[in-house]
Amino acid sequence: MSPEKNNTINSHIKHRHLKLGLFGFGCVGQGLYHVLDETPGIKAEIKKICVKHRNKPRPLPHELFTFDGAEILNDPEIDVIVELIDDADAAFKIVKEALQKGKSVVTANKKMLAEHLEEIYELQQTYGKAVLYEGSVCGSIPIIRNLEEYYDNDLLAGIEGIFNGSTNYILTKVFEEKTSYEDALKKAQELGFAESDPSLDVKGFDPKFKLVIAIAHTFGVFVKPEEVINIGIDRISDLDLKFARDNCYSIKLIARAFKAGNQVFGFVAPQFIESTHPLYAVRNEYNAVQVQSAFAEQQLFVGKGAGSYPTGSAVLSDISALTYDYQYEYKKLHQLHDLAFSNRLIVEAFVSFDLGTAISISDFEHFESGYASHGKQYMVGKVSLEKLHKWSKLDGVGIILAPNASLEPQKEATTTKESILA
Repeated sequence: MSPEKNNTINSHIKHRHLKLGLFGFGCVGQGLYHVLDETPGIKAEIKKICVKHRNKPRPLPHELFTFDGAEILNDPEIDVIVELIDDADAAFKIVKEALQKGKSVVTANKKMLAEHLEEIYELQQTYGKAVLYEGSVCGSIPIIRNLEEYYDNDLLAGIEGIFNGSTNYILTKVFEEKTSYEDALKKAQELGFAESDPSLDVKGFDPKFKLVIAIAHTFGVFVKPEEVINIGIDRISDLDLKFARDNCYSIKLIARAFKAGNQVFGFVAPQFIESTHPLYAVRNEYNAVQVQSAFAEQQLFVGKGAGSYPTGSAVLSDISALTYDYQYEYKKLHQLHDLAFSNRLIVEAFVSFDLGTAISISDFEHFESGYASHGKQYMVGKVSLEKLHKWSKLDGVGIILAPNASLEPQKEATTTKESILA
């Protein structure tokens, strides 16, 4: 291509200079400020930051801060609202009001998005402004943009991976350094990878929120978080760890979704991973997403999923995209029809439980093996996902999927009980 033609093409690419209103100046907010400050090519500047605590020391001039969100939302000079607060309910109110006032939004709040994604989609259609949220799913990995653009017309069969850096860091320390689960969790908290209340991470809620968002862009199906089953790593026992080490396995918390016929299945659960599996080598706070498509086949994306800079860089990428008016088109929503989400799945799993727990061989669709030792019972076999979810709420029960676990849609003829989620 000649330089003259190239310059003509570039001259038609309009990059706006954006003024940003930032809500929240915690870990991610500070990370965004630093990456924005060190990226002069981005045509954007932070005009005002809304924070909650008046007396908290901050490294920026106090004139940059406000304690009144309306000052930002009502400022006609501010083009984009960047929402980076912890409160999901308050975050949704900010996003909704911003769109109603004609401002685009960048957010990394996966809980808020998962709970309100369909409504946020409708608000974007109504007000013609974009909501971008690359930083909400797997930190620095640009998975949403890839699902929207690279895989826009590919037939996607499934998506799975390590969607939570905190639990991956904990499990890495447990296996590589023989650290106890409690000590590894404490270290993750000290490094800022896990919150003081780690339940969202270790119980599998955080990766579930991310999976809900990913399902919308993979299959065009809006799912409520309460519909998706999540089983965490907080029940993993010393017996589980010994079994994994003896068999050269690791344990990873895996979020997955796949399509079978006109149904989409999705859930989060720990799984034994063989050393030959692509996710085996994903360590510490790194995330990984594996996409299965008809034409590109399997592709693996790996990147840091926790920390201020990885998420800050993803937020910065969204801001950069807004300088040329990019927005998600939700292409799969318009391409794929008659898909429904379901939990009616048969899963191959290892189940450990205290002697006396109401779990028996007859509960399995196909029982493979089992033994008892030191007051614990261990059973391996194929069982319904909904039953695993019910067991996961019982004291003393641990659930880990088998290596290369078979996942089979449940036949209607074998269904005798109502869904526990109904």
